[in-house]
Amino acid sequence: MAKKWVYLFSEVEEAEEYAGDWEGVRGLLGGKGANLAEMTRIGVPVPPGFTVTTEACNAYLKAGGEFPPGMWEQELAALEAVEAETGKKFGDAENPLLVSCRSGAKFSMPGMMDTVLNIGMNDQTAEGMVRLTENPTFVYNSYRRLVQMFGSVVLGVPDEAFEHAIEARKEARGVKDDTDLDAEDWKALTEEFKRIIREHKDIDFPQDPQEQLKMATEAVFSSWNGKPAIAYRKRENIPDDLGTGVNIVTMVFGNMGWDSGTGVAFTRNPATGEDKLYGDYLLNAQGEDVVAGIRNTKPIQELQDEMPQVYAEFTGITDRLEKHYREMQDVEFTIERGKLWMLQTRNGKRTAKAAVKIAVDMANEGLITKEEAVRRVLPEHVDTLLHPQFSQQALDQARTDGHYLARGVNASPGAAVGMAAFDADTAEEWGQAGKDVIMVRPETKPDDVHGMIASRGILTSRGGATSHAAVVARQFGTPAVVGSEAIQIDLEKRQFTVDGNVVKEGDWLSIDGTAGEVFAGQIATETPKFEEQTDLVTLLDCADEFAAREGVREWPADYQGFPTRGLQVWANADYPADARRARQFGARGIGLCRTEHMFFEQERLPIVQSMILSKTPEERKQHLDKLLPYQRADFEGIFEAMDGLP
Repeated sequence: MAKKWVYLFSEVEEAEEYAGDWEGVRGLLGGKGANLAEMTRIGVPVPPGFTVTTEACNAYLKAGGEFPPGMWEQELAALEAVEAETGKKFGDAENPLLVSCRSGAKFSMPGMMDTVLNIGMNDQTAEGMVRLTENPTFVYNSYRRLVQMFGSVVLGVPDEAFEHAIEARKEARGVKDDTDLDAEDWKALTEEFKRIIREHKDIDFPQDPQEQLKMATEAVFSSWNGKPAIAYRKRENIPDDLGTGVNIVTMVFGNMGWDSGTGVAFTRNPATGEDKLYGDYLLNAQGEDVVAGIRNTKPIQELQDEMPQVYAEFTGITDRLEKHYREMQDVEFTIERGKLWMLQTRNGKRTAKAAVKIAVDMANEGLITKEEAVRRVLPEHVDTLLHPQFSQQALDQARTDGHYLARGVNASPGAAVGMAAFDADTAEEWGQAGKDVIMVRPETKPDDVHGMIASRGILTSRGGATSHAAVVARQFGTPAVVGSEAIQIDLEKRQFTVDGNVVKEGDWLSIDGTAGEVFAGQIATETPKFEEQTDLVTLLDCADEFAAREGVREWPADYQGFPTRGLQVWANADYPADARRARQFGARGIGLCRTEHMFFEQERLPIVQSMILSKTPEERKQHLDKLLPYQRADFEGIFEAMDGLP
């Protein structure tokens, strides 16, 4: 029997049989493909489609860019099955099937690999779609989007070339937003984009839909080894040999008019962990507009006013998905003429603060066990929660001194101070040189990820809570303020202006990702108070309980208040302050007290040096006698702080 490289969304049981379990299905189909198939299985409205496996990707890369035998034929056969299900035909001029081509690895890598929308459009299908929809603005906006994405993603034409053409058209027309352009504008831009492709690559945009699909599949496979994906995998310790699936999904359109739209949402707040739907959407737009930050978005709750029935259906589905996966979900959706379609669900990226709160809340709700809650919080989450925030006094002083610049979306919490860098390469170079950097961009793209990794914080003038900058910053635990509309960024002059203030590259900035505020200059920070982080304390208490219950170490019963068995965390503490901090963080004892460190304090060090240089035993004793009260006081302070603990 021939190797199966392609699975329809409806063939999830067959994929499970081959892969052995759900974890195997995720490895075979990638996270996106596996979840699209699972949503199809449980009756969530998902557009028909199929997944080309990660095994096919690895075979393609291993063969130096050749599809494995039989893969392309299976892809075309799966496309025919989608045609039969939808009643549309790929490449047909009268009733064309259009598809998207999206990446999807086993582990979520938001925005790191390639996507192409509206595959199947050409000059003939565009004319047919105008007759079918009687909406030429929608049709030619969709066509230009395909040409733009195909040119950028598949052929490697700089995206700026297309963006400059759009901006020039808007300026000539005297309009501000893309939605103000009409059918003639988009038709003219489509032809201009074709010319840009010829100018940069000396080839024509392909009119054959099958050639478009084949080249897009190749591009998604190749993006697994693109610079953004490699940098992300290195940062997140994701193996290089997993490969990515390719998901071919029937297009549904959020840009068919003001009864259509698209959005991204989280079932809980990914910044704070609050049990409240969090996300944003745009009417009359396609999904990339939300993630790329091209237009500033609306909070998801406003959809309740604009489309109450759709909102009610959407909240019912998101609640169902969270309970099904027993995890906070990150979903993408499109509304086409009032009909809701779910395009993705995955476990949502979150900040350290949100990870702790969500784990504790879900345990309290009975959705997961306390043991699962503890396992879901990583050591680096706890470490991040102990990182500095802006000192309130310093923050108040900055306002008084007029250093406040602007406000944006509080996309990823925490305080960050650094020098403004206006591109990813500069941010990376400065970061590697040991400088603190705030990367400033109109919006971030996957090509910027190496700069984001090197930065202390991220500031963008466009985008919302689910934009690329926001999602990646939360994943990395990097403070971020996005969608700060007041900031006017000039990349050529490498500066931004806001209310008459000019911030040039290399100037110091302070951003508050918790409040969404931006300040000029450097603001002092302070360490958060551990005892005020009640969710973290609750979680660590549970961890202590499980360590005692599950461990194998035995302790004498006369250690009152101690577990009689299990793993314990003890501390290194050389001073009373260290011991108090160790108790505050839950240490059960002091395992190492280096008495020699007690002599390093400023007032003691000269006495130690004099003792070492003493010429007689009597002189040495005099200096030791001076040290004794210090050391005695330290030990008394340590014993007092430990209050009977060893």
